Amino acid sequence: MTIDLGVPGAGELGETVGVLRDWQSDEAPMQLHPGDVGWFCRSGAARTAAALRTWRRGGRILAVGLLDGGRLLRLATAPDARRDEELARRIAADITAPERGVLPAGRVNVEAPAGSLVQELLAGSGWLLDEPWTPLRRDLSEPVPEPAVRIEVVGPERAAVRAAVQRASFDGSTFTEEHWHAMASGVAYRDARCLLAYDDEGAAVAVVTVWSAGPGRPGLIEPMGVHREHRGRGHGTAVTVAAAAALRELGSSGALVCTPSANRAAVATYRAAGFRPCPAVNDRYRQG
Repeated sequence: MTIDLGVPGAGELGETVGVLRDWQSDEAPMQLHPGDVGWFCRSGAARTAAALRTWRRGGRILAVGLLDGGRLLRLATAPDARRDEELARRIAADITAPERGVLPAGRVNVEAPAGSLVQELLAGSGWLLDEPWTPLRRDLSEPVPEPAVRIEVVGPERAAVRAAVQRASFDGSTFTEEHWHAMASGVAYRDARCLLAYDDEGAAVAVVTVWSAGPGRPGLIEPMGVHREHRGRGHGTAVTVAAAAALRELGSSGALVCTPSANRAAVATYRAAGFRPCPAVNDRYRQG
């Protein structure tokens, strides 16, 4: 059977998110998570579906790609297809040819699971390693301590506050209350929570969104941010501990996060919250 490249419709988002859930495990390498698609849903279901690519054989999805920002393709593969030669060669061919509608001409990046045959094929055809990222994991088999700040689960009535803290945490962020509602109405958000952290004076100082992949599978933190006017006071560590506790309540086996290795403050924050750094990973890029 041949392998077919497709773009799912908005009505197929549930199927795509479902297979991504099934592919997550504590033994798997860091790869595209259903939470990544859930966070992208802030742009709406139609735009999210248009950014997805699926590779199928005989109707079964073997790989999913998310075109993030227009020039980065983030990949995940079925566990039994990570070394599938036919699949890997088809993906490599599709991402190399702009006319196939996966990646445009010019400089582009691909984030593929460590140990996948796609990684090796790209390396062999001249794709270079980009800056390293550090994945971090926290085991959730044991209870998580209470966070050192007051935590509130965000509902529709607090969406404006959650959006404001997001914008104050990330330079250039355009996240709005409307984006939160679009994300919260997405298919992946039924297994997600947004948390706000407050200081002793009642100010909202940090925000985090967590995404479960279902009971017994690792969940994802995406994103976590601390208001620029309230940094250096341990709020990032506190809200990250709260994120781990929320994922444990959702049945997650562990918590995952990935941050640029050069962002030492972020790595230190996650380590202080009980996360263990894993070997660095790299995107691969082509100059065009």
